[in-house]
Amino acid sequence: MGTTMDYLFDFAFMDGWAARFSVTDILVALAISLAIGLFIMFIYTKTFKGVMYSSSFAHTLIGMNMITTLVIMAIASHFLIGFGMIGALSIIRFRTVVKEPLDLVYLFWSIAVGILVGAGFVVLAVVGSVVIGLVLFLFQNHRIKDSPYVVVFSCDNEKAENKAFKLIDAETKKHVTKAKTVSKEGVELTVEVRLKNSSSQFVNKLLGVGGVRNATLVSYNGDFYM
Repeated sequence: MGTTMDYLFDFAFMDGWAARFSVTDILVALAISLAIGLFIMFIYTKTFKGVMYSSSFAHTLIGMNMITTLVIMAIASHFLIGFGMIGALSIIRFRTVVKEPLDLVYLFWSIAVGILVGAGFVVLAVVGSVVIGLVLFLFQNHRIKDSPYVVVFSCDNEKAENKAFKLIDAETKKHVTKAKTVSKEGVELTVEVRLKNSSSQFVNKLLGVGGVRNATLVSYNGDFYM
């Protein structure tokens, strides 16, 4: 009986199954992942263009980076552990909707760094992160002078609509009609525009057109829903 119990709690049979990582190796790898993860979070905060900043997403970038490092170190230790990890991770389903396409870049960046650090390519992870961070910082902070807008306005009749579009032709660099709704009360139009002058001046001029009842101008982020 004693021999059986000793065998069950004796993990010496696992010797040679996996590469051995010392505590120092694990801490150094996690420290490098943490440092690069903080850099990724810093770039994310500096390039974020929205109003509602999500601190949880920024913290997720760090956590995903460090967790991926541990997973890759485990996979690199033995191919059997790698198969087990792949099978376990395949059942995970991410249901959080990523609203900004650029957020996917940060997610893949964080995962890629975790893979590189876990595999021992520290120099590649550091140099690559610096280059990617600089590119994202420069491109995202480049100011576009003529930002796109969407104007929604209502007209009493077709005559007022024609007058409104004459004003739009004169006040915009480019415009595209996205939607038009005709009812007994009049016509409602949704137009994407690139303005030449101030947005407030454009709205005031549009409201000054005879037959235009109301006008709303919103910043356009590239998405349009009906």
